[in-house]
Amino acid sequence: MTQLDKKIKKVCSFYISDWHLVTMLLPNIDKKINKGITITTITETNLEEKIQTLLDKLRIKNKERILKIDWKAKEINEEIIKNIIKNNDEIIVNGNIEYIEQINQQIEKILENNSEEFKNKELSIINCYDITKYESKVKEIIEKHDKILNTAGEKDKQEYINSMVIAN
Repeated sequence: MTQLDKKIKKVCSFYISDWHLVTMLLPNIDKKINKGITITTITETNLEEKIQTLLDKLRIKNKERILKIDWKAKEINEEIIKNIIKNNDEIIVNGNIEYIEQINQQIEKILENNSEEFKNKELSIINCYDITKYESKVKEIIEKHDKILNTAGEKDKQEYINSMVIAN
């Protein structure tokens, strides 16, 4: 295990629509905000309207803090990612598989190249994949991650794999 592996916890999540994605993420985000964890997103598509609509229908304690998370799609460069790493404990990454891999590589490169600045930084990355596009790659995706996030919360990947085997 490299020094970088100790600093980054990678979690994957699978969804079937943007509505499913935001519905699944909200309880996890609410729980983490209660623990004082700072969260942001790097997303290829704008999820702001869906988050707002869903929060209007739910009674969640941290509604305002969840809305303050940047749910807009945005252009990303090294300086923006460096600032995101500096100011957040968790990053939710959403987009196509190439986009997610590119963002993860940029985060890893920034942490490696700025090892002194981020020597005590621990970061959780939640990579969110549209399962309708990547159903054939689920096993490969899971193998690259430490945990899996679903509506029941974060699970160890082996526990998730075992439940898939039992279900089949």
